[in-house]
Amino acid sequence: MVDEATLFSTVEELGEGLRNGEFTSRELTEAYIERLRTVGDDLNAVVTVTEERALEAADRADEKLSNGGGEDRPLLGVPYGAKDLLAAEGYPTTWGAAPLRDQGFDYDATVVERLDEAGAVLVAKLAMIELAGGFVYDSADATFTGPTANPWNTDAWAGGSSSGPGAAVAAGLVGFAVGSETFGSITTPAAFSGIAGFRPTYGRVSRHGAMALSYTMDKLGPLCRSARGCDLVYRAIAGADERDPSTTERPPAKPPARLRGNVRIAVLSSAGENEQPAVRENYRQSVETFSEFADVEEISLPDIPYASVAGTVIDAESASAFAEFVARGDALDLTNEASRIGGYAQQAVLAEDYITANRVRTIAQRELDETLAPYDAVVVPTRATVASPLGSPFVDYFAEFSSTSMGAASNVAGLPGVSVPNGFGERNLPTAIEIVGRAYDDATVLALAEEYQSRTGHVDYTDLVGEFDTEPMARLATELGVTGD
Repeated sequence: MVDEATLFSTVEELGEGLRNGEFTSRELTEAYIERLRTVGDDLNAVVTVTEERALEAADRADEKLSNGGGEDRPLLGVPYGAKDLLAAEGYPTTWGAAPLRDQGFDYDATVVERLDEAGAVLVAKLAMIELAGGFVYDSADATFTGPTANPWNTDAWAGGSSSGPGAAVAAGLVGFAVGSETFGSITTPAAFSGIAGFRPTYGRVSRHGAMALSYTMDKLGPLCRSARGCDLVYRAIAGADERDPSTTERPPAKPPARLRGNVRIAVLSSAGENEQPAVRENYRQSVETFSEFADVEEISLPDIPYASVAGTVIDAESASAFAEFVARGDALDLTNEASRIGGYAQQAVLAEDYITANRVRTIAQRELDETLAPYDAVVVPTRATVASPLGSPFVDYFAEFSSTSMGAASNVAGLPGVSVPNGFGERNLPTAIEIVGRAYDDATVLALAEEYQSRTGHVDYTDLVGEFDTEPMARLATELGVTGD
């Protein structure tokens, strides 16, 4: 039997438990499946439970584990969920959109293939904002599965567009998840849901078999309970793929030796000015933690309209990716009212504007690289606020505060970043920091996140429970039989 508290373990803890024979992959998979169908449904976090495929994979993993095959395969037997824009043969891949409820593909996405090879067990296709928010959306209900609730406070949103993966990891529905990011869709749900989320350098992970939103900005990456888990999953899915010409031949690098000494961290001069008070205070304390093992220096980013560049590129490339969808009139059947017209508006983006945006983008990539070259990474608040109320239009909650330009800059330039929790803010909801590095410094930002988490108490579920007295978390703790001081 698998104790329910085990379902909140990190990837590395689950792997160790499987290798030590504390539980089998089938037992673990069955426990996650039961939770997916109960708590997952309550949170609107799940589209499809892939039970038959999962149990077959779990049995294969158990056979290999019994023969000692798990020592060099840290994901062997670990159940996971995939955002429902990743193809999985034999199951629907809906892209979160009502008109595509029955869409399916007769192959697996490369990421799913590679996780199969690593021995991980696909247990669910997880909820997402329709078309990954590509047509613009103004509230959390922009998906036919219903707005995904935040496990810490079910009156709040889990974050988009990888809302299902964020909530599923936080609520102990899966061991880890794979999401996608074009402009914040991994780091935002990670921040709002109190977990770790890693956005690799553009081109490090194949997007074959994934829905295309923006050909030059889409990235796939892991959401886990720890940065170490993100590193393990990233190493399993990264690498070149001839079916995705944008992928790079570079293998995942080992963390550089300099992290063991003379670490240099940059912080932005604009950070800590326009965030919610708790976000500012938690960020200040996080910077103090980094100063324990690194030299911290304040910098400013090059003055470039990163958000405008990102918006123009996404609109133009989304118009191309979904031209047939819009032409069929399917956009009119989307759930969110703003999304129903967004696809039509994108058709009006001028080629001149798209070309100009990409010229500015090239300048941004060069100047950002020069600015970050002296540093191992830059650390910023992931978001300026905690998660918004579930039924509130975004403008009513987010407009009062503003994030730094790092989120737009890093996505425009394709830079790696990892969001990790750093405390709690209003309504007892998580806050987070993001660690961003230069292109291909994926291993560096993950190593820094691991070092930070080794010095803080924002990873272990049993440590977090005692900090809350809200009814949803109390109910969740009661279900688990977990208590805190």
